[in-house]
Amino acid sequence: MRLNNSQLNLLNLRPLLTLLAVTWLLASLGLGWLVNSLVILFGLLLLAPVVAFFGLRWWLERNLVADKCPVCAYEFTGLNNSQLQCPNCGEQLTVQKGHFQRFAPEGTIDVTAVEIPSQQLED
Repeated sequence: MRLNNSQLNLLNLRPLLTLLAVTWLLASLGLGWLVNSLVILFGLLLLAPVVAFFGLRWWLERNLVADKCPVCAYEFTGLNNSQLQCPNCGEQLTVQKGHFQRFAPEGTIDVTAVEIPSQQLED
């Protein structure tokens, strides 16, 4: 048995026509609110990933920090206002105001040593 083009087109439209008939039937029975609710739910399901993508991207732009470790100068990324460990030297660091700082317990004084070249005195 051979199907012509008009029968193939109707077979492709069958799911859409069924959905349209069910929608029309529910609306005629006074259940239009159900159809509207389903349409709104479907729209939210389509819209939610887009909003989540742009929201996460905005949040990462504000909170992702790329800086160098103050101990070994290894450059890596971390989240603002968090504690982390340098993957190169293992130093405990905090991320504050867009920069990495060494983590020191309360009451610890952090000192940076500076090398001063020695001068030889002539006799």
